[in-house]
Amino acid sequence: MLATLITVASLNLSGQDALNLVIQLVLCGLVFWLILWFVGWVGVPEPFLKIIKVVLGLVVLVFLINIIMGFGGHPMIHWN
Repeated sequence: MLATLITVASLNLSGQDALNLVIQLVLCGLVFWLILWFVGWVGVPEPFLKIIKVVLGLVVLVFLINIIMGFGGHPMIHWN
């Protein structure tokens, strides 16, 4: 736990970068929630609904892992 705190403290993340990250995470979370809400509103049958939720969950997981790896300087996906 202490090593994690030391690692996070040594990132030198400025206030503007942290604010941009929070805004990006909130907007992406709203988009993913809106997709889930729309799929539920349309009324997709249950087996397909579970598959859609799993795929969307995997996309969110990859996105979050990319953000975490970006703190170390080596993101999986380079957005240009």
